[in-house]
Amino acid sequence: MKIILIRVYRLLVMFGLDPIKTINSIKGIPYYFQNLILLKKQQNKSMQKFPFGLSYPCLDDRFSNSGEAKGHYFYQDLLVASRVHQNNPKLHIDVGSKVNGFVAHVASFRKIKVLDIRPLSNKILNVEFVQADLMSPLDNKLHECCDSL
Repeated sequence: MKIILIRVYRLLVMFGLDPIKTINSIKGIPYYFQNLILLKKQQNKSMQKFPFGLSYPCLDDRFSNSGEAKGHYFYQDLLVASRVHQNNPKLHIDVGSKVNGFVAHVASFRKIKVLDIRPLSNKILNVEFVQADLMSPLDNKLHECCDSL
């Protein structure tokens, strides 16, 4: 029975319906209003007024972990980033990694060139991004050697 519930839950999440997040968001509503009232009281006592703007409460954050530090990809990213740091290559090229994992680890201490078929819509410090389909003939700008891939 437990396995069936897990499968149903994963199926719902896959389609953007997360029952646990929904329950936790409902539980977070009283905390949100309690904190909002406290914040407005602090603003009334303050000499400086600041506009609140549009509200976008993250009602379930109070009940969730501070992140997912598990799984083989998480530890693989840390291990390989530490090896890139130790080896200090002249040029490290990454192919296809998501920028919010391994690429971010490496970019925190050195420049990294990233090749990916998917677009990257923003600039990131220490990341040189090249959108490329490595299954197609390569442009001249990709014919370079690197000592770390």
